[in-house]
Amino acid sequence: MTLAQNVVPGAILSLNGEVVRVESAMKVSALKGRPLVKVKLRRLSNDEVFEKNFKLDQVLDEVSLSERELEFLYPEKDYYLFLDTWTLDQVSVSSSCLGEKVFYLKEGTQVKAICYGELIHAIELPQFLEIMVVKTESSEMEGVKKAVLETGARLIVPMFVEAGDVLKVDTQVNEYIQRV
Repeated sequence: MTLAQNVVPGAILSLNGEVVRVESAMKVSALKGRPLVKVKLRRLSNDEVFEKNFKLDQVLDEVSLSERELEFLYPEKDYYLFLDTWTLDQVSVSSSCLGEKVFYLKEGTQVKAICYGELIHAIELPQFLEIMVVKTESSEMEGVKKAVLETGARLIVPMFVEAGDVLKVDTQVNEYIQRV
């Protein structure tokens, strides 16, 4: 438990049963009425950012998260199966929790799961992955073309990249780094 006036960026809170991370917090003094804290929050379940105002003395539920190392196994309908590398348990993660990150999952990919209790709220991919190109397509832009990777991800690559090449890809910004 913490007071709204003491909230700092990076803090993890539980609001109405939902786990959120504080992106920014600013004290605002109104001409009339009481001052408040304007907080920008990010839902850990889907990365959506929203703002909320709190009274200075409002008590907020601060929580701590744990991290688990998982290894991707395979997709199954609307879920993706992972192996917990510590306990060797199979863990299923919904596609809504993964979002666009599914386009970088291939068998054996090591990821970090952010958990609150036993519930997984987010998956963090390694920043760089090596993934093979399965197809290239022409592009309207000069000097580059589009590539489809073995995981289904699509990105812009230089003209010399061909199907069968293995690329180092930055998963955070969806960009080609280099040919491996």
